[in-house]
Amino acid sequence: MDVLLTALGIVVIVAGLMDMFHTLLHPSGQGRLSRLVLSTVWKVSKATGHRAGSAVGPAAVVAVVLLWVVLQAAGWALIYYPHVPGGFMYSSGIDAAAYPDAVEAVYVSVVTLSTLGYGDVVATDSWIRVAAPFEALTGFALLTAALTWFTQIYPPLMRRRALAPELKGLADADYAETIEEVEPVIASRVLDSLQADLTKISVDFTQHTEGFYFQESDPDLSLARQLPYALRLRDAAMARSEPAVRSSAQRLSSALDQLGSEIKDDFVGTGEHPGEVFAAYAAEHGQSTRA
Repeated sequence: MDVLLTALGIVVIVAGLMDMFHTLLHPSGQGRLSRLVLSTVWKVSKATGHRAGSAVGPAAVVAVVLLWVVLQAAGWALIYYPHVPGGFMYSSGIDAAAYPDAVEAVYVSVVTLSTLGYGDVVATDSWIRVAAPFEALTGFALLTAALTWFTQIYPPLMRRRALAPELKGLADADYAETIEEVEPVIASRVLDSLQADLTKISVDFTQHTEGFYFQESDPDLSLARQLPYALRLRDAAMARSEPAVRSSAQRLSSALDQLGSEIKDDFVGTGEHPGEVFAAYAAEHGQSTRA
């Protein structure tokens, strides 16, 4: 039984670390457990009418970090459990028999993971003395990973939020309707700028899939609401005769297709939230989603 608990603990620890790796370091950002938590939080929010609004995304990210903490704490607790209390030395005034072994194992695990180092419980078993510092290192890595993730999330969101007002400004100026009157050089420059921004956002969604769960409360900052106008710009530009403008329109069309394809491949048919951007893109193309 002791060997089984230790093996199970190692499996839980490795599962948590692998999910952290695939979510934060892997280019595709596809941690299975984190994705499950993100989609679950979204579904709960959807079931309640999205009363949380734009807080759904941050709440989902926090839930993923908490999951990582729980997995590491539980995994190490399983390793410590067979050695409680005989494998530990307790400070004076602490009666180890007063606490259930399972609770004590969790306590030792959480204190070690958080690097608090109270000193009221010290491992005496040689194997545990060697293993415990690695949990402390894991706890430090977990904190660093969480902070890194928070700093990684918002730059892509800023790029998304910056493109939405740009498209809205073009829509307010009826740019697609009057593009025939715009000089070819200027029209190509505008289309190329949009294409570059959309390409960056496609990459953002590839590497940071958690961005799908961040919604905008301000319509002017919502790319979902503004993206269909990029399709109108593309169609209007394609109707022009100048090769330069048509070439820029074609590149813009490819960027739009790339964005739609990336989001469709990730979410359509999975029952998860397909992302606010694809929701608009799909609606414009008459495609159906399960969001």
